[in-house]
Amino acid sequence: MNMNFKRKLPIPQEIKKMYPLPEKYVKIKAERDVEIKKVFSGESDKFLLIIGPCSADNETSVLDYIGRLKRLSERVSDKILVIPRIYTNKPRTVGDGYKGMLHQPDPTESPDILKGIVAIRDLHMRAIIESELTCADEMLYPDNHRYLSDLLSYVAVGARSVEDQFHRLTASGLDIPVGLKNPTSGDLSVMLNSIIAAQHPHTFIYRGWEVESTGNQYAHAILRGYVNKHGESQPNYHYEDLMFLYERYEKQNLKNKAVIVDTNHSNSGKNWIEQIRIAKEVLHSCRHNNDIRKMVKGLMIESYIEDGCQKIGEGIYGKSITDPCIGWEKTERLVLDIADVL
Repeated sequence: MNMNFKRKLPIPQEIKKMYPLPEKYVKIKAERDVEIKKVFSGESDKFLLIIGPCSADNETSVLDYIGRLKRLSERVSDKILVIPRIYTNKPRTVGDGYKGMLHQPDPTESPDILKGIVAIRDLHMRAIIESELTCADEMLYPDNHRYLSDLLSYVAVGARSVEDQFHRLTASGLDIPVGLKNPTSGDLSVMLNSIIAAQHPHTFIYRGWEVESTGNQYAHAILRGYVNKHGESQPNYHYEDLMFLYERYEKQNLKNKAVIVDTNHSNSGKNWIEQIRIAKEVLHSCRHNNDIRKMVKGLMIESYIEDGCQKIGEGIYGKSITDPCIGWEKTERLVLDIADVL
């Protein structure tokens, strides 16, 4: 085997014992989980905003951002339920580049996965303790999910992972909402098949155990745009796209038919400023069609302290080192505008 086995890592149970979430916040997470699930079941008509940096690259600036988001969320809490994005693993299109805090707690230094495991757990725990907001992360590696499973209230499965059997089966065993993105090809049948798989029970191997899942009734769609055969970004957030998904949903025997619209990635063509217009267009579609309004549960927005992005090593505080984001001033205005529309 052409691999160098460097060291045996602690299992998730050991890490959780070393870095436990205080009991007070265990209760807060449980309450948040129920509140979020009620949005997907239709028991709550609050609108979800899964919002935050493209990647969690720096603990200080991410926690600063979440502190601002907490104060903003209190101003709109009657209409909006905010779930901060703390994305600690990053898929890379060609495999190279910064793979997230799990791999590199300091983006300017060499990978150190043991430090990374501790760093991402510490960051998610501090976010809960300092803001009482439980957060979202991407399940890029299903085996790693257990390191954070007691801290997360939302998980996304990315466009490159949604066809993977292991991701689908793992999603079926989670007790929090899991968003499954359409693949980069844009084929919605792939995404819907993933949702069906995630909502069904399964028996499979997980972390060396034979496990049985009960199915996750809160598995749902995320529309993130797609790329055509010429490599050009194509959106799938327009009224016609939402109606098409609604009609496809109606043909499936699925629970809690829901979609989150990702305003960045191929929907914006990575033109980050377009997220503002896209968010408002989705809300316009919701106002004009009650079926769409019931299906669209919220938006996923990439936002940070500073507009745009930078290269690793430039050192601009609160500016993304991966995909460009809208900065705090625009974020605050957008969230308040969304609340006014709702």
